[in-house]
Amino acid sequence: MFSVVGQRLRSRSATLLVALESRLDRVLQAWLLLAGLACFARVVFSPMPAGGTGLSSIAPYVLLIVAPFVSTLLALHWFADGDRLPQPRTRLAQVGRWRSVGLAQAQAHPLYGAGGIMVSLVIGMMLNVPVRAMEFLAAMPPLPAGTPDWLSTLRFAMTFDIVLFSSLYMIAAVAALKRVALFPRLLAAIWMCDLAMQLLTAELVAGEGVPHPVAASLQALLEGNVKKTLISVAIWLPYLLLSTRVNVTYRHRIPA
Repeated sequence: MFSVVGQRLRSRSATLLVALESRLDRVLQAWLLLAGLACFARVVFSPMPAGGTGLSSIAPYVLLIVAPFVSTLLALHWFADGDRLPQPRTRLAQVGRWRSVGLAQAQAHPLYGAGGIMVSLVIGMMLNVPVRAMEFLAAMPPLPAGTPDWLSTLRFAMTFDIVLFSSLYMIAAVAALKRVALFPRLLAAIWMCDLAMQLLTAELVAGEGVPHPVAASLQALLEGNVKKTLISVAIWLPYLLLSTRVNVTYRHRIPA
C-alpha cells in the first residue's frame, strides 16, 4: 500500500515539476493579469484621497506587479546553465556523511532534480508572492501627496518589503528549478533577510509616531510574517541539510 502511495506521489510531483518548468511563462502571464486586476480594483474602489491619486499613489502597485515578473526573467537568464555553474569552495552544510561526485554522476542518480518534496518547496516560494501581495493590498490603500511623515514611512517600508521579497523568492524558485548549487544558501539568506526586514520595519515605523490603532494592525501583520518565515525555516531547513535529493542535486554529493 505504502509503495503504491509513494509511487503516486512521485508521479504527481514529476507532473508538477514538468508543468512548472515548461509553463513558467504562463505563470508569469497569469501573474501580470491577476495582479494587475487586483491592483486596479484596489485603486478604483478605494475611497478617493482628498488630493487625488497621483504617481506616488500608483507607483507601489506598479512595482508590486512588475518586480516578480522582471526578477523571474532575470533569474532565468542568470541561471540558464544552472546545473553547470561551479560548486561553492566552502561547504556550509556539514551535517551527515557524504561523498562528493562529479556532475555526470550526480545527474545519473535517481534522486537528481527538483522533483519529490522539492516541488512543494518551490511552489511554496512562488505562492508566497501572491499571499504577500494580497496582504499589501489589504493594508495599503492609495495615498495622496503630502501625507503625514509616519504614513509615508509606512508606505515606503511596506512597498520596499513586497518588492524586495517577492523578487527574491521568485529568484530562489528559479534557482531551485534550474538546480543552481547556491540555491540552499540563497534561500537561507533570504529567510534571514526576511526576518531582519520585519524587525527593521517595526523599529522604523515605531519611531515615526504611528497612531495606536495602525501600530497594532501593523504589529499583527509583521508578527504574522515572522511566524510564517520561522515555520518555513523549521520545516525546510532540516530538509535542505539532510535530504539526499538536495545533496545530490545542489551539492553533487551522495551518501558515503
